[in-house]
Order: sequence, then structure tokens, then C-alpha cells
Amino acid sequence: MEEIKYPVPPFNNIEDAIKKVRLAEDAWNSKNPETVSLAYSLDTKWRNRNEFINGRTEVVEFLKKKWEKEFEYKLIKELWTFQPGGNRIAVRFAYEWKDINGNWFRSYGNENWEFNEKGLMVQRHASINDLSINESDRLFHWPNGKRPENHPSLSDLGL
Repeated sequence: MEEIKYPVPPFNNIEDAIKKVRLAEDAWNSKNPETVSLAYSLDTKWRNRNEFINGRTEVVEFLKKKWEKEFEYKLIKELWTFQPGGNRIAVRFAYEWKDINGNWFRSYGNENWEFNEKGLMVQRHASINDLSINESDRLFHWPNGKRPENHPSLSDLGL
């Protein structure tokens, strides 16, 4: 049985939409595939770049592979828009990471989310671009895990 993930649609105010985005960011920054997968319905459907992922089991496998190659991963998500009274949210994000050779990247993207009545994401469509950066150009500096509340947002950082 799937549990309920608050806030649930309909998203009637911006505060609920922002909270949903921050909860997703916090889960992804945990880098725990099983924890992240619990925000998605059992039959979730994703398009991530050029990959198509179906169901929580595939989400977990995808995330395990992702974080095996993306070291020191740090993510910031920001609400772009939401459907008032509806079940859809659009997000923009950026994350920084380095590869096995110590090369740093900042990945930029947009996501379109659709939720069921239990607040679980049933669809996630992500478009992502990677930019090679110097280590000195990194902007996301916090210990592994949740981004501190006082860390600048994407907008604050000019991204």
C-alpha cells in the first residue's frame, strides 16, 4: 500500500507547492535511492534526459547508478510555477557534482511533475544540460545532505 505524501493536490496556494519542491530537494540531497523513491507512485513514469523509467523499482536502480558516478552531489530546486487547484508543478534546478576523475560539473534542468491524490508523483519529465566548471566556480557549499535553510536559492545565486 502506498502512503500519503503531504502536501497533496489540489495545490491551492504557493506555500504548499514550495513545500513540495523543498521536500523533493531534501530527499534527493540524501542520495538515498530508496528514500527518494517513496515520493513516487509504484507505477511512476519518468523521462530523465533520454532515459525512460517505469515504476519505483526502476527509479531506485536509476538513482543507484546515478550516484555511483556523481560524487559530492549537491542540488537546489526552485518552484517555477504550479497549477492552482490542480496537481501539477514545474520546477527548475541545478546541481553540482564531480566525476571519478575529479572534473566538476553544474547540471541545469527543468522538471514537470504530476501528482496523484495521495501526493505521490506519477509523472516526472526532466530536461537536463551539463556544464563543465572549475572547482573554484562552485556555488553550492554545504556538508552532504540537506541544504541549510540559510543557503542562497538559485535566484539568489543568479542561476
